[in-house]
Amino acid sequence: MQFIKMHGAGNDYVYVDCFQEQVPGDVASVARAVSDRHMGIGGDGLVLITPSERAPVRMRMFNADGSEAEMCGNALRCVAKYAAEAGLATGDEFPIETGTGVLTVTIVERTGNRVDQVRVNMGAPILASSKIPTTLPGDPPQNVPLQIGDETFEVTCVSMGNPHCVTFVDEITDRHVLTIGPRIEHHEAFPNRVNAEFIRVISPSEFEMRVWERGSGETMACGTGACAVAVAGVLTGRFERRVQAHLRGGDLLLEWTDSGDVLMTGPATEVFRGMWSPG
Repeated sequence: MQFIKMHGAGNDYVYVDCFQEQVPGDVASVARAVSDRHMGIGGDGLVLITPSERAPVRMRMFNADGSEAEMCGNALRCVAKYAAEAGLATGDEFPIETGTGVLTVTIVERTGNRVDQVRVNMGAPILASSKIPTTLPGDPPQNVPLQIGDETFEVTCVSMGNPHCVTFVDEITDRHVLTIGPRIEHHEAFPNRVNAEFIRVISPSEFEMRVWERGSGETMACGTGACAVAVAGVLTGRFERRVQAHLRGGDLLLEWTDSGDVLMTGPATEVFRGMWSPG
């Protein structure tokens, strides 16, 4: 199976062009195998770029544990890059079908034929607690207490087509991300599990972020998570509507527009291509 390794701000996936390659039969097993950083290709998951009846291409993404996710903003930018460079889509603006519907992407920076920066219209955030989904009170829950063992954290929850639990802290520690993060992911308040973001506010227009992603563990970046944080920051009075996120793998620019949509702009980078053969 031929593949392309790409990353968006360090959030790396193995991509397969299913216009040319046969879709793997047991996709969950393939996702787990190729994602292994010691015995596979290595990545946060597997992304299939497939034909669509609603757009030039469709993105299907699978986490490193084999579970299929609704959406990934960093992966979507890389799909846009590949589609533009491979001639699967034309022009600087085009739609891509995702697990949360059809989203519009815009190529904002090129070097020759190479696409370097992509803006994604992520659509409007989902704020109803039942649709996030979470059993925490509020639409959405804002600065509400979440009990983790004998500790209580104030969290704000938002969905960008996938669920996010945002915690603002004075300093982000490994314990927050690696110990509290997985406990939040599997907390009973989140029936579909949840992505856990930990945020240090730098200013009303800038923040630092680390994330424990549902099904993948800590990743270098999370595009939908950064969008959810931008929304949570506006709702709780911490951020302006245009804000820059500093993630471990790079920076993203977020804007919650007056029309209600969230725009995310960031890099899309190809690392290498190869052939994978199951052992």
